[in-house]
Amino acid sequence: MEILNQIDFINAISMNPFIALALLAGLAASVSSGITGSFIVVKRIVFISGSIAHSVLGGMGLFLWIRRTFDLPFITPLQGAVLAAIASALLMSWVRFKYKQREDTIIATLWSTGMALGVIFVSLTPGYNVELMNFLFGNILWVNQTDIITLFALDILVVAVTVIYFKRFQAVCFDEDQAKLQGISVNKTYSLLLCMIALAIVLLIQVVGSILVIAILAIPAAVASNLTRRLSSMIGLAIIFSMLFTILGTFIAYECNWPPGATIALTSALMYIASIFKQQISSKYF
Repeated sequence: MEILNQIDFINAISMNPFIALALLAGLAASVSSGITGSFIVVKRIVFISGSIAHSVLGGMGLFLWIRRTFDLPFITPLQGAVLAAIASALLMSWVRFKYKQREDTIIATLWSTGMALGVIFVSLTPGYNVELMNFLFGNILWVNQTDIITLFALDILVVAVTVIYFKRFQAVCFDEDQAKLQGISVNKTYSLLLCMIALAIVLLIQVVGSILVIAILAIPAAVASNLTRRLSSMIGLAIIFSMLFTILGTFIAYECNWPPGATIALTSALMYIASIFKQQISSKYF
């Protein structure tokens, strides 16, 4: 029966373009999420992803309000999300280094401010704002070819930036003081890293929504961190785990008729819990 279900799922992928594109989007998102998620876990700034993910709602709400109020069809919520994400990342970095503020305080401020602005502009925008609902909860089944191309473009950008600045990112993530001694501009490197994370978050939100984006970013990298202490190996494993969780989550969603984005996030969380138990058992008996 299980084999028949797998065959049925494979047939559904080949015959249903919505499922095929959704799976492809999840796999494409796995590359950028595996890379940026690894830096997030190593630097211990997991909740920054949640802060940026919720702060973008203010930019989306503003651009949606402008488009409908002034009848400007070329203005899209995604543009507002990108600008808000980059602005939040740069502001977070600037306040942290300029005023030596605690990151958790900055995160809470951006989180609440973005959500508040989003709610205000949504209330001012007439009609049912399906775009914002999709960004909140995700709607991977509605991705199109343009979204796929955008995700692959993001992958290329993230991979290129990581290859060029890998040693700098690694130094800043592990020890900022040592990075300064090596002549690395910690402020600029950290800002660049946050901007790269912000771009990844905006596009990942289209897959799982802002509420679940932390799971798809951090969990595969967290599972990988239980298996290796080498950052480059961790990134590779995080990408592989993210792809596996995406495939398994999509399969479960298809069989149970569940929302794919939420199912992928739930699958990732269960696999993380399983990896913790496995690690504890291994350390106890071996």
